[in-house]
Amino acid sequence: FDKLMEDIEILDELIAPLDMDRVIAGDQSPLFFGSAMTNFGVQLFLDKFCNMGVKPLGRLAKVVEEGKGKKGAQSKLDQDDEPNDLVNPDFGEFTGFVFKTQANLDPKHRDRLAYIRIVSGAFQKGMKVGHSRSKPGKKFNLAQAQTLFGSDRESVEVAYPGDVIGINNPGDFAIGDTLYTGNQKVAFPGIPSFSPEIFAYIRNPNPSSYKSFTKGIDQLLAEGAVQALRQRNDDGGGPLILAAVGQLQFEVVQARLKGEYNVDSDLEPIGYTLARWAEGGWDAVDKADADGKLFGIMIVQDRWGRPVLLFRNDWKATGVAEEEKYLELKPWSKPPMFE
Repeated sequence: FDKLMEDIEILDELIAPLDMDRVIAGDQSPLFFGSAMTNFGVQLFLDKFCNMGVKPLGRLAKVVEEGKGKKGAQSKLDQDDEPNDLVNPDFGEFTGFVFKTQANLDPKHRDRLAYIRIVSGAFQKGMKVGHSRSKPGKKFNLAQAQTLFGSDRESVEVAYPGDVIGINNPGDFAIGDTLYTGNQKVAFPGIPSFSPEIFAYIRNPNPSSYKSFTKGIDQLLAEGAVQALRQRNDDGGGPLILAAVGQLQFEVVQARLKGEYNVDSDLEPIGYTLARWAEGGWDAVDKADADGKLFGIMIVQDRWGRPVLLFRNDWKATGVAEEEKYLELKPWSKPPMFE
């Protein structure tokens, strides 16, 4: 007990007091102590967390008339790249965004779920929704939804802003996507991808397990376990490059491929340590390459076909970013709001 009280005194001196205004503004995060293994402090945490919750807030989004189609949506995005339409919880239509996907929650059924946070309107079982990256007019039937807590699942008939629901993922929903109802196409800003620091080719050593290997890789990439890169002109037939922050992510991918899909995999590390997305586009990359500014730099593309430059060290990346500003190098990327 004396040791506990001493630790509390140290924390009181070192950590700033809890300020709920700063928490709500996103400037401070509450810190809880406990142990899930021994069930110490878990219920206290859940009770306090529920009491600290605030009402759902609106989110900035891009809203375009769906009747304009892809070209109409893209023309508006070109005029103003930043989302500036505020979608409040009382917005007349249902909207929500995917913040997580997960496969094989039940290995016997190979199920896939997309987790949706509802921003506005109300979810009702069986409703039809549009998808921000699908063709105008295409609708998806949300026949089933569920809430999950640990290993427990519960079916959901109705859900409201602030709720999180899990829906069956047919393979079209990815992290950062927006689902909506109504005649206006809505897209919330995509969730940024982590900035990778290690890279490796991944190969299937057993050609007979090609289908299982491909399915496993596709589902793990959809979950965001790692990122995928390819050579510039590779349309999918060449070797896949995995990009991650740490070695553990590679080990998790290999372990899940073996455990969930029963396939082996080989990794071949690549000697690069930084990735930068060239928001200036392929024309800017071609110009820099023609001028000899990208010597020793690997030019690849991400899953959206956008240019990515791989550097061996931070010194080289900083130099290129400062000297070739038209490349508009960024250490992270967001998925396109519309496709």
